[in-house]
Amino acid sequence: MLTYLDFEKKLKNIQDDIESAVIRGDIHAQNILSKELEDEVKVLYSNLTDYQKLQLARHPDRPYSMDYIEIFLTDSYEIHGDRHFKDDLAIVCFIGKIQGQTTMVIAEEKGRGTKNKIIRNFGMPNPEGYRKALRVAKIAEKFNIPILMLVDTAGAYPGIGAEQRGQSEAIARNLLEFSSLKVPTVAVVIGEGGSGGALAISVADRLAMMEYSIFSVISPEGCSAILWNDPLKVENATKSLKVIPEYLYQAKLIDAIIKEPIVGAHRDKVGAADAIAEYFLTSLKEIRSDKNFLANRYNKIMSYGVFSESPIV
Repeated sequence: MLTYLDFEKKLKNIQDDIESAVIRGDIHAQNILSKELEDEVKVLYSNLTDYQKLQLARHPDRPYSMDYIEIFLTDSYEIHGDRHFKDDLAIVCFIGKIQGQTTMVIAEEKGRGTKNKIIRNFGMPNPEGYRKALRVAKIAEKFNIPILMLVDTAGAYPGIGAEQRGQSEAIARNLLEFSSLKVPTVAVVIGEGGSGGALAISVADRLAMMEYSIFSVISPEGCSAILWNDPLKVENATKSLKVIPEYLYQAKLIDAIIKEPIVGAHRDKVGAADAIAEYFLTSLKEIRSDKNFLANRYNKIMSYGVFSESPIV
């Protein structure tokens, strides 16, 4: 059963009417309502606010990493464990093929359903998850396999155990090691890109965001609580943080925005998966054709945060 957000209520009403017409066998009504639904989708999704895009990034029907992996990765084999502590299921690692291209996939997985969400720790990795990601990346480097990273987390797990096992060191180590991997790397934010938990697997030659995804140093809820002492001012915080792809692309913090199907990834998972696969394969060709891709990666990373000031007159 589809889930509709508050601002999608009109879509739900039209869809309910379509289902009623199907039950009645009224083909004429179905055609009229289907056209009405298509037009309403175009109008609604072309006028979304920043906060509505945040809601779409967290939509309960939005595809998670495992959904995408099951669609575009063939001959897949999952790699487990960090060889130090345990296997963190908030991060999944697979080797397989995307349209015949052997690929290593490293992804954050939130889990579907209460039981699975608990198993996946709601997509918030522990240090062992990041160490597993690094171990797998080194395997990819050894065998010259390109890496695709799917980012989707509210943030790294902030528990006492995670801190005791070196959460900050694990993230910092990944930032260092991923910046110098000698194989092409592509990262895509598919839902939430939260703080260091997202950065730990998003240092890459190409960093893209899905059209309805977010990337931020802190959640809008956390920001509104800190700045305004009011967690209800989430809409203000969302706009102030500039979390949506358009702002980040303008600031040259990401390389591309991957367009989603007109109904959003939450309504067309296959279309969204195809868009990610196409972006990955296109980026891979570009990176491989560049003999200086490692130097270019370094220069891109070092350019983050650069700004200039005009002299005061």
